[in-house]
Amino acid sequence: MSPIHRINPAELSPPTGFSHAVTATGSSLVLLAGQTALDRDGKVIGATLPEQFATALTNLLTALRAAGGSPADLARVTVYATDVADYRAHAPELGRIWKRLAGRDYPAMAVIGAARLWDEQALVELDGIAVLP
Repeated sequence: MSPIHRINPAELSPPTGFSHAVTATGSSLVLLAGQTALDRDGKVIGATLPEQFATALTNLLTALRAAGGSPADLARVTVYATDVADYRAHAPELGRIWKRLAGRDYPAMAVIGAARLWDEQALVELDGIAVLP
């Protein structure tokens, strides 16, 4: 049985690509550091937000898997975007990338606008919290 339970009350707007609330009852908490579109050499790759989002999410999931987890174990993900309007414009494509890489188990999520990220070329950063059984 999964330690993650997604809650989407009927009284709230139907969620698209996130869950309104998540409860977690597992035994191990995994705190995932912010991941950008860095390759193995520490260089930002991808010129567009969708390209960088795919790499950043892959990096986040790689860290999660190294800790013994899977995308279904994600309880919370925060997305930091340097251009929220661009993020909204690409939302359908970003949703497809999420589904391809992480499936349909959506964590509680937030998108936060950031003036810039640690690496100046980075357009997006993702961090997260996972709960393992």
